[in-house]
Amino acid sequence: MNENVLKSKQETVARIRDEMKENCSIIVAEYRGLTVADVSEFRRRLAKDKAKMTVYKNSLVSRAAEELGYKDLEQYLAGPNAIIFSNDVIKGSKAVVSFAKGHENFVIKGGLAEGKLVSKNEILTLSKLPGREGLLSMLCSVLQAPIRNMAYAVKCIAEKQ
Repeated sequence: MNENVLKSKQETVARIRDEMKENCSIIVAEYRGLTVADVSEFRRRLAKDKAKMTVYKNSLVSRAAEELGYKDLEQYLAGPNAIIFSNDVIKGSKAVVSFAKGHENFVIKGGLAEGKLVSKNEILTLSKLPGREGLLSMLCSVLQAPIRNMAYAVKCIAEKQ
């Protein structure tokens, strides 16, 4: 093999490995049959959620995943795949699932979430969860409830007297 080609592939594997380290969500999806306009639209949607889609050779993605200890990811790496990297597991999965609903040629295969292998069904489940802000507001509500109920009880007692 040409030394320049080998060096280029090693750099690509290093870049993929760095992307995998930096992002907590990696989704593998088959994009066969999508038009350039569809892919461009999807990339714009992902950019809004600070995520991105790239296309790499499956063998290079497999090698980078294996170096990080994600050998099981290889089961999803067959055919023409797009790799979606996202810093937010929920936002990334929501964007991917909403795009897949409108495009039957876009098939979610599986991926990684927080370093754990996830299937298509688990990605669909993650997409149904509320976002970070929603979860934080639920937590605040739960923490406020006892104090609010206590204040309400004291107010009721004060009004009776």
